[in-house]
Amino acid sequence: MIRILSMAGGIAGAMALSQFPEFSQQYMQRLSGAVDELRAVTAAFDLTASLSGLERDEALAKIGGSQFEDDLRKNMSASITRYERLNADYNILAGTEPLARLASAWRFRDVELASRTWDDFRPAVPVTSDGLICAGIGYGGGWLVVSLILGLAMRPFRRFA
Repeated sequence: MIRILSMAGGIAGAMALSQFPEFSQQYMQRLSGAVDELRAVTAAFDLTASLSGLERDEALAKIGGSQFEDDLRKNMSASITRYERLNADYNILAGTEPLARLASAWRFRDVELASRTWDDFRPAVPVTSDGLICAGIGYGGGWLVVSLILGLAMRPFRRFA
């Protein structure tokens, strides 16, 4: 019984992880678009600050006084911070193969981008070598997890000779 359930866990893992290459490619497209958009906003702010003889931090510090200005400062600061984080992630992930992205999966950390990518994502049969390798890794991982959990759960019920 444990073997059958372990195999089912392996198959579930294979099916799930085989989708990673395509999901990561779609996430990268959205990430690139977000970086481009935020780069334009950040560059416009930096240019405006520079024309006023200010550095970015100085310009942000000067925005304030009214509720509107305080909100504007917070939003601009959040946009600049998000741009810097997403740009760093993009620069590391860009040009990497899906298997290399799998090793850096924690860089898929923007909840909004990941959620929007997932909402539009449609699973497909993996026909690329990356998809098949990910399926193999997923099978091994799923089989191992289910085997360990069931093995530990069944341990008290085994007879010792």
